[in-house]
Amino acid sequence: MKLSRWLAATAAALTLALSAAAPQSAQAREIVGFAGSYSAGTIVVRTNERSLYYVLGNGKAVRYPVGVGMSGKQWTGSSMITGKYLRPAWSPPAEVKRDKPNMPNVIAGGSPHNPMGVAAMTLAGGEYAIHGTNVPGSVGGFVSYGCIRMLNTDITDLYQRVPVGTTVVVTR
Repeated sequence: MKLSRWLAATAAALTLALSAAAPQSAQAREIVGFAGSYSAGTIVVRTNERSLYYVLGNGKAVRYPVGVGMSGKQWTGSSMITGKYLRPAWSPPAEVKRDKPNMPNVIAGGSPHNPMGVAAMTLAGGEYAIHGTNVPGSVGGFVSYGCIRMLNTDITDLYQRVPVGTTVVVTR
């Protein structure tokens, strides 16, 4: 009898320890209160929260979990969406190729190895994009070379909401 109680207690402690150590899954998109002086239709990314907000106005926004730039790869500032692409092909930028020289020069759109996922929206300057991912566990972390990474279902939702020319503001 003592052994079975000990086993139950050990199993409970192990389950608790493993759940505390496991990465937390990103929360689903939701409409939340939003304070700020941004116009409706603006995209605001708060890298420290790993959240993207699509401002609805009247103190509300749609909040999406995102993956953001890893240490040394983050940026802040204003930009705008300059292009929208479904199932885009991807060519790694020079910095990525330098760090991962065996990476192919082009990864076809729709490939499970394509880091852009189902859709991408490029930002002015051409270096960065807001895009989906085929690695959903990476959303919620500091994981990219500066792009904003979303769940494929979330980039699909945002893609339908915003036109080319939408203002994007990235803050810490």
